[in-house]
Amino acid sequence: MSRIGVVGAGYVGLVTGVCLATMGHEVTIRDIDPRKIAALADGSVPIHEPGLEELIAEHRERLTFTLSLERLLERSGIIFVAVDTPPTYSGDADLSRVMGFVDELAATGVDPRHLLAMKSTVPVGTGERVRSELAARGLGVGYCSNPEFLKEGVAIADFLRPDRVVIGEFDPADGDRLAAVYEPLGAPVVRTSVPTAEMIKYASNAFLATKISFINEIANVCEEVGADVATVAQGMGLDQRIGTSFLRPGIGFGGSCFPKDVSALKQLAGNSGYHFQLLTAVIEVNELQKRRVVGKLKKHLGELDGKRVALLGLAFKPGTDDMREASSLVLAARLIAEGAIVTAHDPVAMDAARERLRGVELAGSAGEALEGADAAVLVTEWPEYLALDWAAAGATMARPVVIDGRNALDGAAMRAAGFDYEAIGRT
Repeated sequence: MSRIGVVGAGYVGLVTGVCLATMGHEVTIRDIDPRKIAALADGSVPIHEPGLEELIAEHRERLTFTLSLERLLERSGIIFVAVDTPPTYSGDADLSRVMGFVDELAATGVDPRHLLAMKSTVPVGTGERVRSELAARGLGVGYCSNPEFLKEGVAIADFLRPDRVVIGEFDPADGDRLAAVYEPLGAPVVRTSVPTAEMIKYASNAFLATKISFINEIANVCEEVGADVATVAQGMGLDQRIGTSFLRPGIGFGGSCFPKDVSALKQLAGNSGYHFQLLTAVIEVNELQKRRVVGKLKKHLGELDGKRVALLGLAFKPGTDDMREASSLVLAARLIAEGAIVTAHDPVAMDAARERLRGVELAGSAGEALEGADAAVLVTEWPEYLALDWAAAGATMARPVVIDGRNALDGAAMRAAGFDYEAIGRT
């Protein structure tokens, strides 16, 4: 088995490192945040990912957590780079953490036995840039692009049972070395050039985001003509050329990947001289979808000034505490701007919410958030909310109005319980 290093103990880095340890590799995970490393060393996981804490405890003898780059280099041959590439104000990917790591490598020193495997989502051309930077400093180190395709909430299964592994290589020997790590998983391996591998990641996420915006547009038209988008999506999805995945309308996509990757691909195209019109529309539709929720609330409540609105769910999807680009952030800000009093609850993302939400009353339970509310919006379809005793909760509300932003509740049952219930694109 290999001695592997991982740079970055966020969602991607931590899941990657822990899953590699379950495969029998000796893994060293390095991060620059002392609190995060201290917590991990104590067995505490700083993110919510189902099953991750248990795997860390089970394979602790093969996991080392460190702040030291020197220690990581000493203990590793293949080094997976999994640092943040957040969006800049222009929409481009911010490569400061990637290039900062390259500067650290140059100062610390690497040798030909090291192979960098880029897990971070980076624009096409980044691999060439990294290799040139290292070569200019006399550092001969291998480099592969190895994009991740992990979905938060099911990331462990995605890593251990991948539908494909993509390896972009400058040198086939480096690709062979990296492919050997994944061989036990038995997944199809796409071997290609570094720029092509970098583009596969962006193209994949942009296409999935496009499907979401498309079905949201269809849902909006369904509302105007009296069609039911759930049945429309079912009928579309049975066509094997289309498929059922990502045909669920709602209040738009969020999270750490889709918004930034769509914007970054649009900017990459623009910087290359091509205007990517389709992605411009995908982004616009996603932004407008939140406004439609506000419009639905106004239809039932009139002007929102002084009205109490409860948001159920703050994380961008169930199964995670990640609030990066979450729909709840935009929706809460829009409601507050309209003068509404906003209460909110999430089963696992309350700590993250305290850091990101301003002017929102955070409730200790869904029932507490709903008490006295003029309306509720289901923002994240957590199982706890679907199993809620809605009849009892409605009795505590000032007005029994529910906007189902994820089409997850039983509309007939909600109306039978006395609610003014409205979903997205449903009759």
